Order: sequence, then structure tokens, then C-alpha cells
Amino acid sequence: MSYPPFPPDLPVHDLLVVDLKLLREGDQAQADILWKAATTWGFWYLKNHEGVKYTEPMFEMGRKTLDLPFDEKMKYWQGGEGGSAGYRPAGSRYTDADGSVDLTEFINVAKDDAIAYPKVVHTSYPPTVNEYIEGTIRPYTQSCLESCEVIMNVFNDKLGLPKDTLQDLHRPEKKCQSESRCIKVPPVEKPTKIALGAHTDFGSLSFLVNQIGGLQVRVMNGDQEEWKYVKPIPGYMICNIGDTLSILSGGILKSAMHRVLPPPGAQAGYERWSLVYFCRPADDVFLDPLSDKSTLIADTLKTSGQEKTAFSPGMTAAQWLVKRQLQYRPDTFKN
Repeated sequence: MSYPPFPPDLPVHDLLVVDLKLLREGDQAQADILWKAATTWGFWYLKNHEGVKYTEPMFEMGRKTLDLPFDEKMKYWQGGEGGSAGYRPAGSRYTDADGSVDLTEFINVAKDDAIAYPKVVHTSYPPTVNEYIEGTIRPYTQSCLESCEVIMNVFNDKLGLPKDTLQDLHRPEKKCQSESRCIKVPPVEKPTKIALGAHTDFGSLSFLVNQIGGLQVRVMNGDQEEWKYVKPIPGYMICNIGDTLSILSGGILKSAMHRVLPPPGAQAGYERWSLVYFCRPADDVFLDPLSDKSTLIADTLKTSGQEKTAFSPGMTAAQWLVKRQLQYRPDTFKN
């Protein structure tokens, strides 16, 4: 469907644009743009991503699934022990210190399940998901995996790491918590209400498609923080760094705080649909800065006066996900 245009009078974060096609061809100018975006803000626009062509059928899968009766959806609940694959109902996360909860509900399809289907690796899914796995979800997932590898290759070179270091931590054949997510935010009367509270992403890279506005990124202006919208651009993805890649790089790659508000301006009153692919390290990767493999990372830690342990949560990627999943959950959504 068509939506009203994004309001022209809102504070917008002007992101750099990275051309994935040129990155894939080894274009150094694009690599420099990507590096600047990833080390300065942690967000950028990405064009020429093959996954864009699967956006509409992915949203179709999401609508069919999230339109199911609540009791039926809850048969596929991700559970309350920190798992991520499956259905997550609205109200599963606190959005502020006053105890308000989020408005978003979504369906997560694990990378491992999409690739291995019909074999079950993490969990089973509603029939409305299964009918799309082979023709839509799997090729969408594979396009994101290929994009991750291209971007990791740039970061690996820029960080001065031995060849394929980052890629080896994110090998598609290894079990991990990477997943596709289709998200619904219902229409609300108060567009200032937070749909999804301020957070950083758990994993390494996120690829996002928004149909209408609502995403905001926290931008620091000196000592002052300011929330700015990220305007959706048709045909472009919004890409950002997550926590695990920031940890591995010793903070060189920035994992930026962001949140989601209901659609602004004339877009208010519409359902807001988003599609995200989260690229995460293999489950057994121990999260620690790679300072023993990169002079740049070691020197950055030394210059900042921070110890390596300041960035390390002291756990594996799988344990990190569980910790972050449970961090802001109401007791009603914990086992």
C-alpha cells in the first residue's frame, strides 16, 4: 500500500550511503565511506542489496502470521528463557524506568532453521511461515549472509586483522542466533508513545527495511544527547553495527543507541511494518576484543586507557544473547 510522505519538518539524521555492489567489486572509495559511517555513527544506508526484492513477500508472511489468533501464535512463543526464534508478543519488554512496555510484536525465523528446513534446528514455526521458507525466507537469508561477508571483509581489512578473522567468527554453516524478523507496530492515538525502547542491537550487523518512519537514532551533540529520525528510503536498507562487533573491535566500530516511535506526522494512524536481518556470531565465539590479532585494536585500547576486559562481557555469543534477551523483560514473559 502507499503511505503519506515522511514529514519534512522533523530532525533527521543524514546517513551516508554505501553501495553494496561497488563494495562487492572491491571499490576502495565505498570501503572508506562504510568505514567512516561504522566508526563515527554506527548507522548507514545500504543500496543494491539483493534482499530488497524479497521485502514484499516477507511482509506478506509477517501479516499472515501476526494475523493469526493470539492463542495460535503463542504455540510458537520464543519462550521466557532467553531464546529468540519464534513469536514474540507485544508488551514483552520494558521501554522506560516507569514500567511502560513496548507495542511491537514480531516473528523471528532463525537462519539455521531457514537454511536447514524441513529439519528443525532451533524451533518450529506456524504454517504461515513454513509456506514461505523455501521460496522467500531462505533466499532472503542467503542474500543477507552474502552481504554480511562482503561488509565483514571490509572491516577485517580496515582493522588490520589476519585474513578472514571476522568471517570465520560468522561462518553460515556454524550454529548461531542470526535471524530474520518481521515486526508490526499497531496504530496508536499518541504518536509520542515509545513503540520499542532505547537499545543497542545484540549482534554484529543489522539490515533493516522500514515502510514508514519511526526509527530514531541517539546522536551526541557535545555532552547533549538528541534523538533524530532515520528517514526510510525506498529500495535502500538501513544498516547498523551491533554490540558483538563493537566488542570484537574494542569499541572502534560503534553500536549506536536507537529506539522506535509510532509513525510521525501524517503517517500516524498506520500500522508500521519493518523487516530486519540480524547477523550474529557463531554460538561458541567468546566475546573479547581481538587486540592480540590487530595492532589497531590494541593501540586504540591503550590510547583510550581502557583495559581489554572493559569491553568483554566474559561470555560466549550465545550466552550474551540470552542475557540481553532477558534484560528488560517483565516477569510475565520469563519462565
